Amino acid sequence: MAKKKEAKAESAQASARFVRISPTKVNRVLKLVRGKPVSEAMPILRFSSARAARVVRKVLASAIANADNFDMKQDSLYVARADVGPGPLLKRWHPRMRGQAFPILHRTSHITLVVREKEGD
Repeated sequence: MAKKKEAKAESAQASARFVRISPTKVNRVLKLVRGKPVSEAMPILRFSSARAARVVRKVLASAIANADNFDMKQDSLYVARADVGPGPLLKRWHPRMRGQAFPILHRTSHITLVVREKEGD
């Protein structure tokens, strides 16, 4: 009986959900790394002053570790897809004058990163 050859995964992904940063702020950081090689993207995130860069760096490190599980070469990986979507809103109320209350909406994000191997390498 012949052994079946295992199909190699073409991409690896990682995600972080319910992150307490607004999606617009996270998207600003994701624009910096979209389409870049992992070797370039990690230093960009490391030295970025944005608070969202720390979370995105952790998600990227997790995607790289997941790619290791699929026997992908780390030096040929690039960020194929970087998405952020809105999570649930945390609703709070701020008391104002004359008995009024104004809403405070704390936005959350769902971040997804997909890494793939370069075809030409």
